[in-house]
Amino acid sequence: MPSSCSWTRCGRISPASIWRRRYGNSRAASAATVRPLADPLAIAPKSNYAELPLRIISAIVIAPPCIAAIWLGAPYIQMIVLAAVFLMALEWARLVGHDRNPWLIGVLTVGVPQPVIASFFGSFDLALVLSGLIFLAIMAMTKIAGVPRGIWLAAGVPAIVLPALSLLFIRDHGEAGLVTALWLLAVVVATDVGAYFAGRTIGGPKLAPRISPKKTWAGLIGGMVSAGLIGAGAILLIGVGDIILLVIFSALLAVVAQIGDLSESAVKRHFGVKDSGTIIPGHGGLFDRLDGFLTTLPTVALVMALTGTSILQWQ
Repeated sequence: MPSSCSWTRCGRISPASIWRRRYGNSRAASAATVRPLADPLAIAPKSNYAELPLRIISAIVIAPPCIAAIWLGAPYIQMIVLAAVFLMALEWARLVGHDRNPWLIGVLTVGVPQPVIASFFGSFDLALVLSGLIFLAIMAMTKIAGVPRGIWLAAGVPAIVLPALSLLFIRDHGEAGLVTALWLLAVVVATDVGAYFAGRTIGGPKLAPRISPKKTWAGLIGGMVSAGLIGAGAILLIGVGDIILLVIFSALLAVVAQIGDLSESAVKRHFGVKDSGTIIPGHGGLFDRLDGFLTTLPTVALVMALTGTSILQWQ
């Protein structure tokens, strides 16, 4: 069949011309324009204090029942801790990418509370042994089943159980435990508040830009100063203890709290997750709100176990 195409020009042909005007090069992309494409966790710039009202409201709602549970002790603190442990197990499964597998969620949410329940009967040694066995059991089960990232799922056991047991251990020391728990709560909250305002007001060099781009050295120092003030206030309030020693220890706990914060941020960044959950407006999930306690609670509990006394009673 003959082709209907023809190379013969028809009609008037305009003379070829070349557009000779040159345009300047496009301006180079800046880090701000490139980052949203390179970093899936990047978000649009906001005011430094855009989330502050929501954070305050959340704190007003959450703080009273938590403080009341610490003040009243068992069984109220046990109920609060058990509920938190269950919710954090759900968050951890989501965080490490296993939230769509019902049996994995079941293994974690059933296994994690068991050591906490064991501690209700005063056996913290048994609770620690049980948490280790559950960690190994989850490791073995996921390995046999060929589940990817099984070690990450199992890591949720110590990440959740150790802080929970530490709080119950501290509070189990009578009046000294009550005062210590309230002091630690105030130190971590003061660290968060001091770091938040100092970091956003002063800014400056980043503390760990690859892990948490918003955290600054100014924020860390602000958190340490705020925590130190809480330590001084605690000694003046209770009238015993070494004020210099507790100020230093409180400031060091601020660093420990930041390590917990950065550790949780590193896990979230590894899995490409912005928040561990959505249960707390302005914060995200329980892990996002309690990250500073993940490291400070075991630290204080360990010191109490080794010295046999509350840090507030040191002379």
